[in-house]
Order: sequence, then structure tokens, then C-alpha cells
Amino acid sequence: MVELKGEERLDYLLAENLRIIQSPAVFSFSIDAVLLARFVQLKKGNIIDLCAGNGVIPLLLSTRTNSSITGVEIQSKLFDMAQRSVSYNQLDEQIRMIHGDIKDMPQVLGHGKFEVLTCNPPYFVTPSKEEINPNEHLAIARHEILCTLEDVIKVSSQLLKQGGKAAFVHRPGRLMDIMTLMRKYRLEPKRLRFVYPRIGKEANTILIEGIKDGNPDLKVLPPLYIYKEGSTYSDEVHELLYGK
Repeated sequence: MVELKGEERLDYLLAENLRIIQSPAVFSFSIDAVLLARFVQLKKGNIIDLCAGNGVIPLLLSTRTNSSITGVEIQSKLFDMAQRSVSYNQLDEQIRMIHGDIKDMPQVLGHGKFEVLTCNPPYFVTPSKEEINPNEHLAIARHEILCTLEDVIKVSSQLLKQGGKAAFVHRPGRLMDIMTLMRKYRLEPKRLRFVYPRIGKEANTILIEGIKDGNPDLKVLPPLYIYKEGSTYSDEVHELLYGK
């Protein structure tokens, strides 16, 4: 059994034999998180997910590896949801959720402790007070209110071992900022994939992976299309979401 609070509900996590606590008033995971969890190349060793939200990426990664996974979330309500989802799925021995600021994690967890890192960070710079979402939880998740893109990439480099991999999902408009900051903090971009709503449309998402102190050699992967016609998922996305 799991305790649900307020407007929370217990959803199935796509094709996986897992459940996740979500709330329309606070947070529901997006396809971006699923794409990132499928995109990152895993290797043996400890994994950490920053800006973990309700824990969707740690839960999804647990189906791909037996490695220890740490999730970090600053919002207490989302952390609590993630913690309860982990316990409901009996994954407490594999997944550890931490309630805290990602900027504190190098000091709390130590430098160079992880082989793989993922992050679905806030996408947008902080707008004026008039433009910001009145829902505090959504505003913090979407805008760089509590951490900036530079914070995310700097901390990622500090937490990774040499040769460790960092994977991010973001928006194409920030690509040059992302690549510039990755190189500044010794995360050499190695794999890049553009995600399009459908054929003929502009890309609206990017998936990028870098290696700490890696050699320059960026591979641009084939495009990923979310829909093929109407609201029907493309074959690749359908498989990513629901399995074969």
C-alpha cells in the first residue's frame, strides 16, 4: 500500500512494471524525462540524477541496471513523492533520494564519486515576476530560479569521475550555451540528438551526452520524431515508451 496525499494519484510507469506517484497540482513527468532515461549510455558504477522531480528518471534507470542510483531534488513535496514511489516499488536498496540543493552535492557526496549522471534541468532563464508561473512547483521546475544552467553543468563535472558520462535533455535554443559550458567544465560533448515533434517541424528538444575529460569527437545521431501522423507516436517513440 502507498499513502496518497491531496490530489495525488498512482500511475503506471509506461511499459515498466512500476508505479509512480503524480499530482496534477504539482508535477507529472514529461516525455523529455523518458527520452533522457533511454538516451544515456550506462556503464558500471554509481549513477546520480539531478533535479529528479518525482523520481521518474531514477525509476526508469532501475530497469536498465543493477547499479546504485541517487536522486537529488530540492522541492520537499516532489522529494516526498519520489521517496514514496521508490518505497512502493521496493527499490529502497537500489535508489536513494536526497532532499537538497544540487549545488551542495559535491560537498555532501564528494567529488568524483559517480560514473554516470543525468539531469533534466529547468529550461528557461528566470522571467519577470509578472511572467512567472504562479504555481511555485512548476515555476521552479521550468525556470532557473534555484539553479542556473551553469550550476547544473559545473556540479555535474564535480560529481563525475574522470571518464564519467553526463547526459542532459534541454531545448535547442540553449545548445550553444550548453556546449560552451560543458567544455568550460571539462565535459566534452560526445553524442547529440535532435528531437522533432514530427517531420517538417523544427526541433524542440535536444539530448546531449558528454564525457569528463574526453577527447573531442562529437557524433550527431539520427533525428528522433515524436509523432508520425496526428497524435500517433512514431514507431521508435512508441517502443521507447511502451516496449516492443
